[in-house]
Amino acid sequence: MKKILCFGDSNTWGYIPNSAQRYDKDTRWTKILQNLLGDNYEIVEAGCCNRTCFIDNPDGMEQTGYKILPKYLDNSFDIVLLALGINDIQKFFNPSLDEMKKGIENLINQTKNICPKAKIIVISPARLSAFVKTQYFKRQFDDISIEKSTRFADIYENIARKNDCFFFDWDKIVEVSPLDGLHFSKESHYKIAHELYNFFLEYINC
Repeated sequence: MKKILCFGDSNTWGYIPNSAQRYDKDTRWTKILQNLLGDNYEIVEAGCCNRTCFIDNPDGMEQTGYKILPKYLDNSFDIVLLALGINDIQKFFNPSLDEMKKGIENLINQTKNICPKAKIIVISPARLSAFVKTQYFKRQFDDISIEKSTRFADIYENIARKNDCFFFDWDKIVEVSPLDGLHFSKESHYKIAHELYNFFLEYINC
């Protein structure tokens, strides 16, 4: 059996747009992907709301990606998905593009050190929409955040290539919900799972 870690933020956890609720397990992309892959795979869900990639999150260790990732990793994982970054561009953090590059690269290096045989998939977040400034998360994101969210794909793809990782771009297949400008609809979760499944078949040799 192959073991997959899905390490991410609220869009891995399954946050329902414009609510504080979580999609049920059968709606989340992680569970749908598990069903598509079948019994020869075990997916470990490791999503957390408001988790950053490299910023020291004031909410604590569990919400700080680079601090908590090693606690999830062990040599049993065959595939590790890294799906973080959007929370680092909240307006009061305001990281530089160079910090964004170094942040995801640090997670890659942590994964390689603990799981040297694992295949790593770097997932670029879907860009924020203007709705994020008018809805529940308007105190956290601004125009600069929105602009920075458009940079993730290029940054992550280049870092993935440099480090011999796979790259998957959520922004090419789904858009964030207009309900909050940040999270995914249930239809998007379904689409993500199926596109990832096809990606696995083509590139990961399932």
